[in-house]
Amino acid sequence: MFQKNFGIKTLLGILSLWLWKNPRYCFHLPSFLFSFRRATQKRKRLLREGLVVPPMLILSITQECNLACTGCYAARVGTMKKGQPTYHPHLGLEEWRKIIKEARELGVFFFLLAGGEPFLHPGILNLIEEFPGNFFLVFTNGVAISREHQAVLRKLNNVAVILSLEGGEEETDFRRGRGVYRRVMDTKAGLILGGTLAGVSVTITRRNFRYWMEEAHIDSLIAEGIHLGFLMEYIPNNQEEGETLSQEERAQFREKVLEYRQKKRMFLIHSPGDEELVGGCVSAGKGFAHVTPSGFLTPCPVSSLAQHNLLETPLREALSGDFFREIRKQDGLLETEGSPCALFAHREELKEIASRFGAKERAFLS
Repeated sequence: MFQKNFGIKTLLGILSLWLWKNPRYCFHLPSFLFSFRRATQKRKRLLREGLVVPPMLILSITQECNLACTGCYAARVGTMKKGQPTYHPHLGLEEWRKIIKEARELGVFFFLLAGGEPFLHPGILNLIEEFPGNFFLVFTNGVAISREHQAVLRKLNNVAVILSLEGGEEETDFRRGRGVYRRVMDTKAGLILGGTLAGVSVTITRRNFRYWMEEAHIDSLIAEGIHLGFLMEYIPNNQEEGETLSQEERAQFREKVLEYRQKKRMFLIHSPGDEELVGGCVSAGKGFAHVTPSGFLTPCPVSSLAQHNLLETPLREALSGDFFREIRKQDGLLETEGSPCALFAHREELKEIASRFGAKERAFLS
C-alpha cells in the first residue's frame, strides 16, 4: 500500500527515462547506490544502539533572500530576516562542511538546502561538489540562479533543483512579486536544457489549489521535462487561517493527488497527506531534522525551538537530546489533527516540552 500510494513504479520509470536522456548520470549511479546502501546500514546500526538518525537533514543555509513572498514561513519563524544589516546571515562554508561531514558519518544521505534563498550563499555549489556520495535537493525561488550557477550544475550528478511555483503567472506573481513567474520559467528552461534534474515546489492555498487540480497544468509541466513535484499545504499563522484549505477542500485535493499518481509520469510528494501513510509527522529526527542558518538544530523548518547549536554540540549528541526524544515519544504530538502541520497544531504542547528541556526560540546567533 505504501509503495502504491507513493508511486514507486512511477519514480523508477521517471529515473529510467531521465538516465536515457542524460547518460552522464549512468556513470555515477553504481557508486551512488553503494553510498545509499551504506548510509542506510549505518542508520540501522545506530538505531539498534538507541540513536535515531534521519535519512534527511534540512539545511537553511542562509537568512538572505531576494524576494519578500506573501506568507513566507521562513520569515515568520525567523529563518529569514531580509533588510536587517545587523543579523548574522549564515554560517560559512567551512562550518557547513563540518555539519555535513558529521551527518554523513551518522548515515544521513539526503540534504535539502533551503533558506532564505540558498543560491545567495556563495559556497552552495562547492558543498554539493565536495560530497558526490550524497544527494542534494535545492529549494529555490529560481530568481537568483545565474548562468554561472547553471554552468556548474551541468557538471554535477548529485543534485535536483526544486523551483518554487504557485501556479501560472497570476498566481505566482501575486505571492512572489511582479515578473517572478517569467524569470522562473526562464530558469526552468535553462536547467532542463543543461540536463539538470529539476522539479517544482508549490505552496497549496485556497487561492491556487483548484489550479493544480486541472490536469492540463500538470501535463504542461511533464511535457516541459518536469517530473518531480512537492505540494506543500500552506501553514498559517493566527491571522492567516483564510488561506488554509478546509477539510472538504483538502479531501478533494488529496483525491486528485492520488489520481495523478496512478496516471501521470510525475513523482509527487504531498504534505500533509503523505504523513498519514507513515504514522504522522516525521520531524524531530524521525525522517528529518532542520538546521537554521546559524547552526541551531530544530525539529523542522517551521519551528525555531532549539536545544543545541551544532557549532558547539556534535550532531550525534544533539539528535539524542531530551527535546527531540520527548517530541517523538509524546502520543499524538506528531499527528496533524486536520492541520497542515502537526507541530503547528500542537504548538502549545511543543512550547511546554521546550521549557522543560531548555529549548528556546533561537534561530540566530546574534
